[in-house]
Amino acid sequence: MRQFLVDAFASKPFTGNPACVVEPFDQWPDAAWMQTLAMENNQAETAYLLRTDDPARFGLRWFTPALEIPLCGHATLASAHVLLRELGVKASSLTFDTLSGPLTVRTLEDGQLELNFPANPPVQIATPDGLAEALGAEVVETWVGNYAVAIVKSESVVRGLKPNLAEIERICTEKLERNRGNLMVSALADPDADYHVVSRFFAPGSGIAEDPVTGSAHCIIAPLFADKIGNACLTYFQAYPGRGGALTCEVVGDRVLLRGNAVTVLDGQLRV
Repeated sequence: MRQFLVDAFASKPFTGNPACVVEPFDQWPDAAWMQTLAMENNQAETAYLLRTDDPARFGLRWFTPALEIPLCGHATLASAHVLLRELGVKASSLTFDTLSGPLTVRTLEDGQLELNFPANPPVQIATPDGLAEALGAEVVETWVGNYAVAIVKSESVVRGLKPNLAEIERICTEKLERNRGNLMVSALADPDADYHVVSRFFAPGSGIAEDPVTGSAHCIIAPLFADKIGNACLTYFQAYPGRGGALTCEVVGDRVLLRGNAVTVLDGQLRV
């Protein structure tokens, strides 16, 4: 089997968020095997694809090194990139059947890929006791969707965070409904930045200390900041130390369109 390593939400190698993508199967392997390979790969996600009778439609599942997850943006982008640009699938758009329902990806005129994902508008709550201390920064607002969102004062605060991950996981798991122990931290970008919002995503509840670029979390913060700024289409930068990545998000009704690029950095053969 071929396996690809793809940097998603990236315009050049060694930026964005890496994901492993295994070439499509004719039937799903055992889930325990998929989990073991994801652990071996030790990337934020390993994506698995399933062929269907429709050459432009595939099953898609995502595994972190610790567990299967219901939604992953960057590994969906990586999967579409592999199918269209490495394996030669001829289609203007692809449909993926996932635990979060059908997801579509299409190629734009400028070559970017556009993911059509369900929006997950968050609800504002009182900041839980201990969250600011665990984060090491003042929390201006706290919101919760499928992940928690903490808004802080500035871009410099976001970039300088050194949180207590064990406490982040405990607080987000015990005190926040619908949350899996993960936290997106966001702020408005500096006035001279070429993006509107800057974030970091800490995901100890999914077995990941910090994720470089998280598409699913932008399904939460895109509706939030679209309302705050009064613009449905905004640019975002996820400031993972040393790499990070950019994406554009547009809120359209109950969907979020996520746009970005991807780069293949490794094409290998699995001997298993």
